Amino acid sequence: MDFRRFIQSQQSVFSLQGLAVHLARFGLKVLSFPYAFAAGAKNLAYSTGIKHTFRSPLPVISVGNLSVGGTGKSPAVAWIARLLREHNLRVAILSRGYGALDDGQNDEALELELQFPDVPHLQHWDRVASAKLAEEELDMQVIVLDDGFQHRRIARNFDLVLIDATDSPGAMWQLPGGLLRESLRNLRRADAVLLTRSDQASPMQLERIRQIVMRYVSAGDIYHAEHRPRSLTAVDRPEIPLDSLAGQKVVAFCGIGNPASFFASLRSVGATLIATRQFPDHHAYDADDVHSIGQWCSSHAINGATRVICTVKDWVKLQCREMGGLPLEALVVEMRIDRADSLGQQIVETALGSNPPPEEEA
Repeated sequence: MDFRRFIQSQQSVFSLQGLAVHLARFGLKVLSFPYAFAAGAKNLAYSTGIKHTFRSPLPVISVGNLSVGGTGKSPAVAWIARLLREHNLRVAILSRGYGALDDGQNDEALELELQFPDVPHLQHWDRVASAKLAEEELDMQVIVLDDGFQHRRIARNFDLVLIDATDSPGAMWQLPGGLLRESLRNLRRADAVLLTRSDQASPMQLERIRQIVMRYVSAGDIYHAEHRPRSLTAVDRPEIPLDSLAGQKVVAFCGIGNPASFFASLRSVGATLIATRQFPDHHAYDADDVHSIGQWCSSHAINGATRVICTVKDWVKLQCREMGGLPLEALVVEMRIDRADSLGQQIVETALGSNPPPEEEA
């Protein structure tokens, strides 16, 4: 076979592969229509009163999204919890508890408990029961509903919806053709929309997603957020300065919804990533995983790696001092919101709606 014929044969193979990919994408988008119908029917049932909602005596602030995957809900929930605690309000967080570990808590609960030991995190499939528990037995004043936009059983007083500004246009289809759990039209239910990872999106991406959101939400109710690295943490070393990573050769792994964002954050603070590894979101690490990661770290220590970095979400499940002879550290990330005072005022006013102002200490 001469070179020209070989190239032509390879082009035919590539053409067939490309055709198969396009057909697969088309098939998934076709399947989006029955999914969209089912999601729409559910929302219509709640909107028309066919399905009834439970209204808690406590103000309910929902943090949710339209898509699957990591949009940054945990930092947003932490930001709201901190805001409410600063106003001396007793707040409970309610979540479904996906990926619960042996002790009944999942990684998000462990991460929030690390930051807010005085904030109960109630994880149960029946969040109505959790809401009653928070009000009747725990004497809470405010409920934060984690991942609550699609959970229509509980009425809410404020709906904050998160959208990842780095999502591609292809993600804006409903499942399984895209990443959306429900139609973009349902953003009309939102009181505010937070465009997360705005600093990692190009100006063109950011403007495109803003124009889409502004079809359903007023411009004044759209906020931008950045996920900024704050420090590192490790066993017996809760605060390690970020500048210690500058110029360091590290390996990094994570089990989160948006691993690319985590790796980009490490590079942004000067770390040199010589190897990365990804696990599924909410991954429950077992002994085999720990052994495998340890071997992986050891193999890269030969190439000059001096540290291994993961997310706090992963670290709370491992709590190891080292992996494969390298010190294990977690990157602590915080959310910074533009016009945070405006968004915070709306949330606090909602929370105080049925609560008397807290008494000042003498």
